[in-house]
Amino acid sequence: MIRTATPADAAVMREIERAAGEPFRAIGLDVVADDEPPPAAVLAAYAAAGRAFVDERGGTQAGYLITEIVDGCAHIEQVSVLPRMRGSRIGERLVEHLAGWARDRRLPALTLTTYRDVPWNGPYWARLGFRELIEPGPGLRAIRDDEIARGLDAWPRLAMRRDLM
Repeated sequence: MIRTATPADAAVMREIERAAGEPFRAIGLDVVADDEPPPAAVLAAYAAAGRAFVDERGGTQAGYLITEIVDGCAHIEQVSVLPRMRGSRIGERLVEHLAGWARDRRLPALTLTTYRDVPWNGPYWARLGFRELIEPGPGLRAIRDDEIARGLDAWPRLAMRRDLM
């Protein structure tokens, strides 16, 4: 079941993101695994604003997604799924939930930034209908600049978009 997160979910969301980052170590991207999730207060603010969603199964959170409005689109700021739940289509369901949320707000597209060649990143998003943005808008460029400053460009990254209208 996907539901809107509450501020009380923030601590578990941080745990999910930490766990979801660990598989990056196996491909040499320790910088991702070591990148701390947003503070609980930041995640609680996303939840309070109605821009955080969790997939909950049997009372346990298996994944979450947070979104911002960037360049007039619903931007996937973060989506994380517990590694043991991979292959359960939780990430896809969270994205489809966001697509419905965005359509209800008449937003034209979903956007994100990701690693081009990491199998569970760029190729995964392409399978979900996202395409590379060659010329991202100013908001996405600012996000990319921040990622570069944080050292997250150890592997090639890109901005992607999925049109909704």
